[in-house]
Amino acid sequence: MNLTAKVLVGMGLGMFVGLTFNLADMNTAGGFINEYLVDGLFHIVGTLFINSLKMLVVPLVLFSLICGVCGIGDIKLLGRIGTKSFALYMLTTAVAIATAIAIAASLGIGKGMEIPTDAVFSAKEAPPLSQVLIDIIPTNPIQAMASGEMLSIIFFAMLVGISILLVGKKAKGLVETVELMNEVMMKMVGIIMSLAPYAVFCLLAKAMANLGMDLLFALGWYVSVVIGALLFHLLITLQGTLMIFSGLSPIKFLKKMRNAQVFAFSTSSSNATIPVTLRTVTDRLGVNNSVASFTVPFGATINMDGTAIMQGVATVFIANVYGVDLGISGYLTVILMSVLASVGTAGVPGVGLIMLSMVFSQVGLPMEGIGLILGVDRILDMMRTSVNVTGDAVVSVIVSKSEGKFNEDIFNDPDAGLIDESETQIDVNDEKELAEAVTSTANS
Repeated sequence: MNLTAKVLVGMGLGMFVGLTFNLADMNTAGGFINEYLVDGLFHIVGTLFINSLKMLVVPLVLFSLICGVCGIGDIKLLGRIGTKSFALYMLTTAVAIATAIAIAASLGIGKGMEIPTDAVFSAKEAPPLSQVLIDIIPTNPIQAMASGEMLSIIFFAMLVGISILLVGKKAKGLVETVELMNEVMMKMVGIIMSLAPYAVFCLLAKAMANLGMDLLFALGWYVSVVIGALLFHLLITLQGTLMIFSGLSPIKFLKKMRNAQVFAFSTSSSNATIPVTLRTVTDRLGVNNSVASFTVPFGATINMDGTAIMQGVATVFIANVYGVDLGISGYLTVILMSVLASVGTAGVPGVGLIMLSMVFSQVGLPMEGIGLILGVDRILDMMRTSVNVTGDAVVSVIVSKSEGKFNEDIFNDPDAGLIDESETQIDVNDEKELAEAVTSTANS
């Protein structure tokens, strides 16, 4: 089997094992399965895998974006790519939440329901938009990289790339070094992805063992509407946007996106999935690295399609549960707030619930209502992250094709970019040549 098939098998087995532990009441606190498997082996392997992906994010974005800017070679073109990407991300986010509100309001979810909950939600304070804009320029780029502040890293990497272009021919050696570092980072992505089937199994087994089905049944109508709205956006809105602006086949696109979607589902983090998304977009879909190196990390930071859908459905649901009539103006406020919040809370941990608390505060809904849906937010977070990552790829393809930096032959080749197991094995001859080169350099 290829890697995609192995990952899907790991996903299915993980969900099956986790649900079996939960439904058979085998995951009791302090028991052998809970202590040594769910919170032991599964937790350790899953966390190590997510940490491995996060480890690659900053150096990969830094080197890839510097290479991308140098590869573009035209600052005006870079500005066009940034403008198009931002406009498309904001447009898809606005359409996502408007669609979610329309679906949820037409179905009347939450009316007449009384769902008791002991969950308490205290809203974290989101930074004002002005502060987010100020923080884009880091006072200390090293600190920004250590903290994983993606907008600051993007700005710094672009500034380095532009400065290299201004230096000209004298920077050729530096450019070659950065390109080699970028290639090394992509090899590291391949190594870590080869371990994905086992990690995905552990992540989903742990999640399903802890979540179970009880909460899903209690909030079944809410969960069903959120999933339905996510699927509508994924299959209709995003694929329709892809067809309209690029003329490419959505079926081929979705087949090639499966790996990245499964990774996003397993990790619940667009940032952690950046290495996989970047490789998928460039090697599988045919987007030139000069475009993908900007659109992918930028989208992982501000593209909130899936989160916006959750906000739209949750707002209607909580408003109906508490008997609050928001009206047309209230729903328009929700749409506007969600679009602005997607930029204003970029890179903030727990961004989905922070954005939701901002929306609730603006339209006068009780914060306690968020406690009703906290229990199922984890499983829905996995799904909406997959939608976010798909949106990043759609925008990358559209922008790349519009700028003539798209390889349609790669897109149409079903085997393009598939990870070969030989990529993670060391060639004996190459190893010997490298050792001789290092020895020769040291002796000289």
